[in-house]
Amino acid sequence: MSMINYASREINCKLVYYGPGLGGKTTNLEHVFSKIAPTAKGKMISLATETERTLFFDFLPVDLGTIRGFKTRFHLYTVPGQVYYNASRKLILKGVDGVAFVADSQVERMEANIESMQNLYTNLAEYGYDLTKIPFVIQFNKRDLPNAAPIADLQAAINPGWPVEDVTRQRLMPDPLHEGEFLVEQADGQWIEHAPYFESVATSGDGVFDTLKALSKLVIKTLG
Repeated sequence: MSMINYASREINCKLVYYGPGLGGKTTNLEHVFSKIAPTAKGKMISLATETERTLFFDFLPVDLGTIRGFKTRFHLYTVPGQVYYNASRKLILKGVDGVAFVADSQVERMEANIESMQNLYTNLAEYGYDLTKIPFVIQFNKRDLPNAAPIADLQAAINPGWPVEDVTRQRLMPDPLHEGEFLVEQADGQWIEHAPYFESVATSGDGVFDTLKALSKLVIKTLG
């Protein structure tokens, strides 16, 4: 979880971009890296495999203010999407503060999305993390493609929600980003909560910073 550097007066937070292979995780980080001022970011480190790259860099946001006199530095990571790199996936998740799941909107990639989401739950559980209790957002990428699945289908498959056991939270909670939709709602007598989601075209940068800002704010709330 978050680490405090008293010498530099910084709180270091780890954000991990998870999802199926070639879904757009690397493209997200490359876009963010290209738009952040050189003075506010570290170097981008790339660990290449035969088919994919794992990227990492850190940046110090200038618009989120300080927490008890400490600045917040975010460290962004991607994980390899291919199943046979699962050991690397698990290692990168260690100490995570927030997760962005980057789903591939293409219809034929639905099973890969579901498999990767199940893998995320499994790997986090091995560290004792509960995905329903840590900062978590979903990005539906590649919305510009003609074979992109409808958002309703992606939501049903990847973001069906989890039970809300806290009675005080068992009430309709509108989704501020999507009119007529709810983050918390009642379905078949069961109160459920969905993760916030964003539509994106990472190759052009659409939705990339929306995803990052939302996840960053959720992490900041846990620190306050």
